[in-house]
Amino acid sequence: MIEGLTAGCATVRAPDARRYEVIDGRLVVTGVQPPAHQAAVVALMVMLKQACTPDLLVSVGSLDFRPTRRLSLRPDILITPRADAGPHYVQQAVLAVEVLSPTTRVTDVVTKRELYAQHGVPAYWLLDPDRQELTILHLTPTGYTCQAVLQGEETFHTTTPFPITLSPATVLG
Repeated sequence: MIEGLTAGCATVRAPDARRYEVIDGRLVVTGVQPPAHQAAVVALMVMLKQACTPDLLVSVGSLDFRPTRRLSLRPDILITPRADAGPHYVQQAVLAVEVLSPTTRVTDVVTKRELYAQHGVPAYWLLDPDRQELTILHLTPTGYTCQAVLQGEETFHTTTPFPITLSPATVLG
């Protein structure tokens, strides 16, 4: 259902578990994700909230990243400056996280990676529950570069957007 128009872009709030996004003015609908996907989102959200600094907000599915009127993305996890968070969307983000599933893999790995880079999101992470793999990307002047691809028990310490040590096995339990 479309609630209203904000700066020329429809704000879509779903009464169901589907995800609604707008890419180049086109509505993109993602179906309901499997329980393993949701469990991974919640587990990573808890870890991020525990490590997060007070000036940042960790959001799970409640804020759209809307840097332009023709783009509205809803990552699985979004971290944004708390002061910039509006009631429904933000125009800046410091980290976007997507949990991969068979229905979202291509969009998350190709399309969203390019869009987040174009709009200056400093860090983008891809968590693959099926492979127990976490890919950590950091933005450079030429696009995202891979900082680490972690599998299973492997760990990585990052300071972007705040200090945290990660392991797919820990996240996916």
